[in-house]
Amino acid sequence: MLQKQFALWAIALAISTANVDAQTLRYSVAMPYVGLDAYSRHVNVFSFTGNQAALAQQQAIAVGVYGERRFMLAANSAYRAALAFPTRLGNFGIQLNYAGFKNFNENAIGLAYARSLGKKVDVGIQFNYYGYRVPGYGQAATLNFELGAILHFSDKLHGGMHVYNPMGATLSKSSGEKLASAYQLGLGYDASDQFFISAVISKEEDKDMGVTIGAKYQLMQQFFARAGFVTNTATAFAGLGLGWKNIRLDLTGSYHPQLGLSPGLLLILHFKKRENE
Repeated sequence: MLQKQFALWAIALAISTANVDAQTLRYSVAMPYVGLDAYSRHVNVFSFTGNQAALAQQQAIAVGVYGERRFMLAANSAYRAALAFPTRLGNFGIQLNYAGFKNFNENAIGLAYARSLGKKVDVGIQFNYYGYRVPGYGQAATLNFELGAILHFSDKLHGGMHVYNPMGATLSKSSGEKLASAYQLGLGYDASDQFFISAVISKEEDKDMGVTIGAKYQLMQQFFARAGFVTNTATAFAGLGLGWKNIRLDLTGSYHPQLGLSPGLLLILHFKKRENE
């Protein structure tokens, strides 16, 4: 009983970080780990979840799943799945999110599209269906969209912007509850094929501005490591990955100074590469 009460308290705390008039999907704590490659030439299937324009650099069909036990509580878990499908008409992506448990949960599905406008500019857009459900109290859902652009200043330096829910989609007309808008500026540097660093400035409606700093390092051909820090939540995240043929497996973890550890697991599968025209 005590564990259940604590789980409910943690969920309420997570929700309360947003203003009562502006709600956002309760993403996993280490989600910056998953989308770290957005401002790089070396993307993966999850990169477009950080900026849809990154999908334009995807060269192979790929699928990935990620799960995290937020603050070590099963009832506070978050999951994400992504599919990237390159075509000659542009690249398509599907994103699925779920967070919570049977007594309170949020879910979202998004369809993304991106393409390159020459060698220097990539653009992307995503349409989302978001909803939450509280048995015995009700549920709500809405449609929204997000878009992004990435500039390749050189083969190594990349920067861009991302906007989430710029129109302020409303969840409930009677209460005026709506999803928060969020804005992002990012910069990434591919120092070499083995080392990448990035910095992303984010501002969500009714919240303080934050900076996410991250880096990845290829230890060997099959092994790599990632780490980073989110300033506005004072959260550190890190992970170790192993790649073998078309499979990649990561063990991740993040640490919040008040709420503790959030372990996670990521799996990515790569399939056939896009053929050149």
